[in-house]
Amino acid sequence: MALRASVKRIIEELKVLYPDALCSLDYQKDYELLFSVRLAAQCTDARVNLVTPALFARFPTLESFAEADPAEVGEYIRSCGFFNTKSRDLVECAKVLVDKFGGKVPGTMEELTSLPGIGRKTANLILGDIYHQPAYVCDTHCIRITGRLGLTDGSKDPLSVERQLRVCLPPEESSDFCHRMVLHGRAVCTARSPKCESCTLRRDCAYAKAKK
Repeated sequence: MALRASVKRIIEELKVLYPDALCSLDYQKDYELLFSVRLAAQCTDARVNLVTPALFARFPTLESFAEADPAEVGEYIRSCGFFNTKSRDLVECAKVLVDKFGGKVPGTMEELTSLPGIGRKTANLILGDIYHQPAYVCDTHCIRITGRLGLTDGSKDPLSVERQLRVCLPPEESSDFCHRMVLHGRAVCTARSPKCESCTLRRDCAYAKAKK
């Protein structure tokens, strides 16, 4: 596992590389982010951003989503894949938000993961981006890169990775760090051909050191 000094250097270098640690999904309202993350499962953020403007224009309020026909919602999100399941989740989630939470996205892990179609990864993102709480969003980029860096033991299990990151990452850095993992995974530390020779994290990267 990485030493504390290495962790600090990695965090600081990521801030230099990606100063704007922002979510790549476009949204205006809290529940729009919640729904967009659900749509992004097994789909790219770029594709979701192409789909959601028309979807949110057709259903401009949480109440309109709650009253929507899932089949119609599905037509708007067809290109995101698994549209039948996702459309049902969006409508059912909207109903729960309206009926149980007064039309607001809740702010605890337990409440968020009680919503239809919402798991820990989505809940963590909401807690970090909406409520500015410590949040460890363990998507494929985060799992891959933290394993390569040696911040985790290389586990592919999201919950195991989350638990290990909670130990080594300062809570106040966690949400932005995970956003930067996504950006670094797209730009440099790709799944199949990581650009180790040009990566400024290589000094503290177990994977890069092993390649020498």
